Amino acid sequence: MTLLEQLEIKHPIFLAPMAGVSTPQLAAEVSNQGGLGSLGLGASTVAAARQQILETQALTEKPFQVNFFCHKSSALDPHISKQWIEYLRPQFEKYHATPPSELKCIYPSFLDSDDYLNLLLETRPKAVSFHFGIPHPHQIQALKQAGIITMVSATNLAEALEIEAAGIDIIIAQGIEAGGHRGIFNQSFDSAVKTSDLVQLLKQYCSLPVVAAGGVMNGQQAQLLIKLGAEAVQLGTAFVQCKSSNANAAYRKALFSNPITQITVSISGRPARGLINHWHTQIDRPERPDVAAYPYCYDLGKQLNAVAVAQGDEGFGAFWAGTNVAQIREMAAADLINQLVLEMNIHL
Repeated sequence: MTLLEQLEIKHPIFLAPMAGVSTPQLAAEVSNQGGLGSLGLGASTVAAARQQILETQALTEKPFQVNFFCHKSSALDPHISKQWIEYLRPQFEKYHATPPSELKCIYPSFLDSDDYLNLLLETRPKAVSFHFGIPHPHQIQALKQAGIITMVSATNLAEALEIEAAGIDIIIAQGIEAGGHRGIFNQSFDSAVKTSDLVQLLKQYCSLPVVAAGGVMNGQQAQLLIKLGAEAVQLGTAFVQCKSSNANAAYRKALFSNPITQITVSISGRPARGLINHWHTQIDRPERPDVAAYPYCYDLGKQLNAVAVAQGDEGFGAFWAGTNVAQIREMAAADLINQLVLEMNIHL
């Protein structure tokens, strides 16, 4: 059975599950056009995640995926946390604000409880993907018994081999070009493999289907990765500009006016690629101390952005984007799918 048959989709095109940006409308538009739509639910409460899944199911009868975070929850180091708050204090003061004295864990992990698992067993989406790690064995087993296809992001071969050994169905090969958070399991190192090399590496050593993610903006790039062995491609940045995404006006403008990206850990506590802004130019200096742990760091980053925006400064936004963002096109989701398919077929 091919990947397309397994997922019951027409085109080998996945919408990347972008937490905070994806919407039921965008997911349904991609799925209705023959791709695999998605919902990034890692930052959502169980109630909010349920609502988004039900809304998407009301908008499409086609398959779509949902995504959760599988990070290993870590205790907050009070010394590092205080040091990080103090380092950002002058930034808060620029906007006549005071930073918080304590940071909160704003995003739970799928590993922390079975609350999200039970939601999936209740709502039965076609597929679920995971970032930052692999679910517990009992969670994987429950998803399999429910007939839900499982996918996990891998940024290197070692992670891919763990994914395969765990009984996951599909590997998302996330290259260094990808926008947003790196899916690395171990934050102490990042292999930084580019997408095309990662696809070839995984096809050589793994037997699972591979979906290429990172730097894909057009059909020519997609077709190249499929020729290298990927069964499908996953695009995120290309769809952020769609009217049905949840990106704000400043984010949309920056995609077209400032198309240069860099990876930083300062926004969230985990490495993530985004458009160059204050985080890269003012915060990521050589004297920067260790950042607070994810997602506590993200709590502070969001608060700094909020006070800056209140003063008319959008420069602390988390404007995630991949390396090829300069090739972005202003198109509706359905039209973009059609254009990608046309370009892929021309270059068969």
